[in-house]
Amino acid sequence: MDNNTEKATLKAGGFQAIETKYLGPTDHKGARYKATAQAGSVTISQDYSLNYEKNHAKAAQAYADKMGWTGNYVGGATKTGYVFVYVAGLGGE
Repeated sequence: MDNNTEKATLKAGGFQAIETKYLGPTDHKGARYKATAQAGSVTISQDYSLNYEKNHAKAAQAYADKMGWTGNYVGGATKTGYVFVYVAGLGGE
């Protein structure tokens, strides 16, 4: 790394990351998305009007709403789905 490259500042906080994953259809249920964090989980039906990424975001939002969490979250892909983390200072928060 050269001297002109900024290093990331990483801090641990009291927040929980929201992990989402796709659950394929079964004989009895359609496709779903599950959002999970330390405090529990929520599962939503796939919204076929949305793409894959937006369905993950919708599941994370449903979880945050269930928990009463507000603020700005940023998501990124993982091997098993997506993870969303709270970002302080993004968008005026």
